[in-house]
Amino acid sequence: MPYTPYHFGPSGFIGLVFRKWIDVPVFVLANVIVDIEVLLWDKWPVHRYVHTLLFGAAAGAVWGIAAYLLRHYFERVMRLIHIPYKACFWKMVISGVLGIWLHIAIDAIYHPDVRLFWPTWARPLWRLLSERQVEAVCLAFWFLALATYAIIAASYIKQNKARKTGAESD
Repeated sequence: MPYTPYHFGPSGFIGLVFRKWIDVPVFVLANVIVDIEVLLWDKWPVHRYVHTLLFGAAAGAVWGIAAYLLRHYFERVMRLIHIPYKACFWKMVISGVLGIWLHIAIDAIYHPDVRLFWPTWARPLWRLLSERQVEAVCLAFWFLALATYAIIAASYIKQNKARKTGAESD
């Protein structure tokens, strides 16, 4: 992907739809953290170790563990943006792994230097879609993620108002 923001559409949508099993902030932020690797290399290939399934899983697990230490921060932020949230260690670790895997799967379609199955150079996803198609799909997922968020947030606000109204009448 030319810009990591493209990854927010698919990760946001998948994270929100499957929030019962996926830790949304860990999953979405894993899609950003993985690209730190790209910033470290000034020569080709820029997608090296963390952009593989093996090392990506390790990096995702480390991110999930680190995120668990920040769970109180995530709880406050999710409350602010009106998304129900409860931190769980294993859910966060698995979400870190799955978030990085989603990122590298998208990158494996888009970039020729992503080696999913390192140490081999096999590229089974390369050019499954054209660059424009990948960008269009990611943008479509942005709109789906925003619509899903609007529905979840509206429901959350409605439930909180009902709870407050019920508590005040007691």
